[in-house]
Amino acid sequence: MSTDNGLLVLGGPDIQALLEGRKRAVVDAVRQAYIEHQAGNSCLPHSVFVRFPGRVKERIIALPAYLGGAEEIAGIKWISSFPGNLERGISRASAIMAINSLDTGRPEVVLEGSLISAARTAASAALAADVLHQGEVIETLGVVGCGLINLEIVRYILALERPIDSLLVYDIDAQRAARFIRLLAPHVGSIRVESSSELNALLARAQVISFATTAVEPTVSDLSACSPAATILHISLRDLTADVVLHTDNVVDDVDHAIRAQTSLHLAEQKVGHREFVRCTLAEILNGSQPARRDAHSVAVFSPFGLGILDLALARLVIDAARSHGHGTRVERFFDGT
Repeated sequence: MSTDNGLLVLGGPDIQALLEGRKRAVVDAVRQAYIEHQAGNSCLPHSVFVRFPGRVKERIIALPAYLGGAEEIAGIKWISSFPGNLERGISRASAIMAINSLDTGRPEVVLEGSLISAARTAASAALAADVLHQGEVIETLGVVGCGLINLEIVRYILALERPIDSLLVYDIDAQRAARFIRLLAPHVGSIRVESSSELNALLARAQVISFATTAVEPTVSDLSACSPAATILHISLRDLTADVVLHTDNVVDDVDHAIRAQTSLHLAEQKVGHREFVRCTLAEILNGSQPARRDAHSVAVFSPFGLGILDLALARLVIDAARSHGHGTRVERFFDGT
């Protein structure tokens, strides 16, 4: 039994170095975490939202979790979202993770969490796109919201090597869209990248569409422009109206988690008084108990609440690599010494 009084600290540069070139391993870790969770090998309390009077967009969220499997792990992520940071020249989200020993209960590793959070979100979206999109080629991949999360999602989808003919991006801020295209340039090779001045034009052209915006209430009330077999990655959870949700093929990461906190799914539940509009979880498709699509004529929407078990799965991957390669900073005698 460990009685170590020290603490391993892994900062942003450590996390970035340890995740570099490992996108497929990250996707595999996310896939396995979903499967373990579906099998009951997890403990996942609801996320706790801390909000502030008179401030609608700012929030801090606590995500505690336990993930079992071959190597069990428990801990918590404490992540803030302050969109005004973008005007200050710093990132919207910042986070810290604490991982506890399952022998003593003491925290044994502290990690910078925003890079892990972005990677697990992107890997989850890429996995869903790979599973739900039925054609081999994605003729057009659509991006709605030109921030860090969608940048990572595109990079993770590219890492899975599904052929993509073109990328079409849209943001309410045209300058952000232009900057996004510049940031993508080193990663897309010969794939054609364009911006769209209208959301409906993007919906009409793209077969896979990723929504990652800062919307706090729905603005998209019509998906009739979409092709019947389109796949929507509804990462920001609050872009689609309840009526849109009720007329699509809905897949989630966890039903109880996704239908809360005034998400589009939650609004749909409030409207009809039930949850039958959700067909299944992504894990049920992964384990073969549900088909990838309800039918060939419905728009599929993946709405992931963002589960703490995914952060733990990536933390485990990073910590194992850090210990193998000597990354991080040791803080000796962090505790009381007893």
